[in-house]
Amino acid sequence: MQFMEVMDIFNKTGAYKQGHFKLSSGLHSPAYLQCALVLQDPIIAGRVSGVLAEKVRELKPDIVVGPAMGGVIFAYEMARQINSRSIFTERDAAGKMALRRGFEVFPEHRVLIAEDVLTTGKSTKEVIALLKEKGVSPVGIVCLVDRSETEIDFDGIKHKSLIKLDVPVFKETDCPLCQEGIPIDKPGSRK
Repeated sequence: MQFMEVMDIFNKTGAYKQGHFKLSSGLHSPAYLQCALVLQDPIIAGRVSGVLAEKVRELKPDIVVGPAMGGVIFAYEMARQINSRSIFTERDAAGKMALRRGFEVFPEHRVLIAEDVLTTGKSTKEVIALLKEKGVSPVGIVCLVDRSETEIDFDGIKHKSLIKLDVPVFKETDCPLCQEGIPIDKPGSRK
């Protein structure tokens, strides 16, 4: 799947939004990717996940874990594509990433982390830390869109993405959109 084909999907589904956004990371950006709008269509979700499944199949994961909220549907579809189990993490009352709802992992599991969008990698790093607390070393990371500005170090764990998208991000104090007085939207899961 080529870059323009993926961007066409994001544009047609309304998932690629332009304006002034505060991302879950706290950074500001002139663009936001609402992957849920892509993943709401099972046919499209299957297509994009199928492309990524081929990139990670050799890792032989038996569990795919996605951080809530953005990674839940994507992790499920990735697990379906590679015939494994799907679980998700979510924040506990203290705001720490946790496995709840009876989900468990054990050191012998081959766990793949599935995230919708990587910007700073914060949520993914929290999932890695949680898994390592359980004695699990993830076999890989997969994401729909990598919009990180620099290469993210995930403790040596390799990651693959459907596309790499270069969209600027700014600290609030340096944001030209704030300086222009453009109203901000906070669509992320951490408001």
